[in-house]
Amino acid sequence: MAQKKKVVLAFSGGLDTSVILKWLQTELDYEVICFTADLGQAEELEAARDKALLLGIKPEHIFIEDLTEEFVRDYVFPMFRCNTVYEGQYLLGTSIARPLISKRLIEIADIVGAELISHGATGKGNDQVRFELAAYSLNPDIKIIAPWRKWDLSSRTKLIAFAEKHQIPIAANKAGEPPFSVDANLLHTSSEGLILEDPADEAPEYVYQRTNNPESAPDKPDYITVCFNNGDPIKIDGKDYSPANLLTKLNELGNRHGIGRLDLVENRFVGMKSRGIYETPGGTILLQAHRAIESLTLDSGSAHLKDDIMPRYAELIYNGLWFTPERNLLQTLIDKSQDNVEGTVKLKLYKGNVSVVSRSSPKSLYSKQLVTFEDDEGYYNQGDAEGFIKLNALRLRELARRTKKD
Repeated sequence: MAQKKKVVLAFSGGLDTSVILKWLQTELDYEVICFTADLGQAEELEAARDKALLLGIKPEHIFIEDLTEEFVRDYVFPMFRCNTVYEGQYLLGTSIARPLISKRLIEIADIVGAELISHGATGKGNDQVRFELAAYSLNPDIKIIAPWRKWDLSSRTKLIAFAEKHQIPIAANKAGEPPFSVDANLLHTSSEGLILEDPADEAPEYVYQRTNNPESAPDKPDYITVCFNNGDPIKIDGKDYSPANLLTKLNELGNRHGIGRLDLVENRFVGMKSRGIYETPGGTILLQAHRAIESLTLDSGSAHLKDDIMPRYAELIYNGLWFTPERNLLQTLIDKSQDNVEGTVKLKLYKGNVSVVSRSSPKSLYSKQLVTFEDDEGYYNQGDAEGFIKLNALRLRELARRTKKD
């Protein structure tokens, strides 16, 4: 008997990937290896192991891995060094997780001798692009199965019927029409679909899972300090944290005060607009803190250059181009800019808002002697400004003269 081909499936244990697992077995006759990444999504991942075993996966072919520290250290923090937001608002919580998942899919495929990988992303979304561009960047010969682009299970009703036919357990809330789809990791939660598809309708409060309603958040603010070194946060209120534990702590604080909610209509890479509800409590605090410490420690040329390249860098991440030469080149520039980004930022957290109240750094470029309204004792010659202004006005004055002639 010929040996079955092996395929490594990105497996969550939910309805979609459980059906995909069985479909790969029954329709394509593959031997399935399951990979579940713990990225801090706050779910009981042993349930995924139990589901995989129930569906006939060998114990040695089930990989459940805690990648939270790697995720924050090697993906989230490098992204935040650039103050990265997509289309002015989105902190890229889903996008930044996909390259790490793809990396491990490829590595596990190599370990078990599989020539194929599979994922549960639909043919309408961005994630199919992100998973596959990352995978091809790491293994140009890998073969990829995207069931949503191949099968005829085109609705949730058909998925449930397939599950029932093959005796796949369905969670109670999946037997009926689910209210929306959720993706989560340590950086954020993303909710979209069904009741959220009409951007004219306000999202119901129960959609928000990671943040308190700002209106019912505590009436007393919290003040915290975040300490940075080389552009990365290392301490909260003077206490050292690992990358994942630091983001977890910021999430707890942001949750308490209802920080980090976003209702966004965005432009997907595949061409359509979509509406998503995002919650990024810790990331929202981190972004404000990082910009504050950079305001002291970066010179204007470096800071403005970073602001110029940030939208391009964000677009690369959003479009799934993490493992590319251009992203690596930008990352080198960004990381170099962080050499002197160190110090402490004090923030006020209150009813959905993050306010910077103070910042200090041993590498500060801020000079009280330069900006004082009091006597600077000759440190700055205000008369120099006249020539500076006239040189900058030179072309404007010539334009004005021409206009007067007309």
